[in-house]
Amino acid sequence: MTLHRRHLAVCGLLLGLAGCGSAETTSNAPSPSATAASTSATSSPLRVSDNTWTDSIDATAVPLGDGKLTMTPARGALDTCLNVFTGGGSQVNGPWLDTAHATWNATAKLAVSGAHTWPSAAMHVTLSGTLRTIATNDLPIGLTTGTFPIAGNDPAYQYDRNPNSISAQSISLMLPAKPAVAVTPSCTGLGPIGVTTDGVLLFNALDAGGRDAGAHEVQDRCGGHPDPRGAYHYHAISSCLAPATASTTRLVGYALDGFGIYAEWNAQGSLPANADLDACHGRSSTVSWDGTTVTMYHYDVTLEYPYTVGCYRGTPAQR
Repeated sequence: MTLHRRHLAVCGLLLGLAGCGSAETTSNAPSPSATAASTSATSSPLRVSDNTWTDSIDATAVPLGDGKLTMTPARGALDTCLNVFTGGGSQVNGPWLDTAHATWNATAKLAVSGAHTWPSAAMHVTLSGTLRTIATNDLPIGLTTGTFPIAGNDPAYQYDRNPNSISAQSISLMLPAKPAVAVTPSCTGLGPIGVTTDGVLLFNALDAGGRDAGAHEVQDRCGGHPDPRGAYHYHAISSCLAPATASTTRLVGYALDGFGIYAEWNAQGSLPANADLDACHGRSSTVSWDGTTVTMYHYDVTLEYPYTVGCYRGTPAQR
């Protein structure tokens, strides 16, 4: 599918289901009184009882996102800034993909081997006036990564031969502390669309070839992998970062327009479906924002594509 180019807002799943278990030592945003606190501890999630979803997604038959691209916001699709996709990605479809039925089995997908720790991981969040400044070196705080490049003896290698190594980055984002909905939503690029609360960059749901990255590419047990620059990133929110906890809502990241990204679990421990969200993959509900319980717009994590942000409801920061 070829799309007309629109304005490029940025430079150019819940994953980790394979064995991530209950790993929960993550970073989170500091309290509003913090000025340059290093984020290294998981905040307490807000307990809610009003999360009622239209349906739950079967993790063994997640709808495939291939081809669900749009030039205008549409529920369940990704509003992308790019015309064509000429990049790479995984080399071979894994057995967890059922292309005949356009689904994939998230419970059967392989994960890249390895469990590397990153003692130098750091993230600082500063609130000053109307701005939230986020500085991170893009290494996961409190979490491990797989071994990259993917080794030839790793079972994942037969499907995905990611040749890139993880390296520290220097990322500084200046986001609105109180984001506002824009008159017109805007598209997402292939580069970062936000940052998670463990300091890792978040990309949109596409691989470099324009396919559903969550379904096709093989990430590590926490759902991440590096790009050619060495930037470790997620295409969806890792279950290591947002383990299922019934009736809770947890901040798991910030989009480039300043709106929060949340994991909202209902009483049955399920995330919302696309049908519960708007065309940008968000909604308004009761959340904890900078230490205060408020009702505000935000993006939601889902098990199905596009996973986090379908388009920007606010005005994205340039980087």
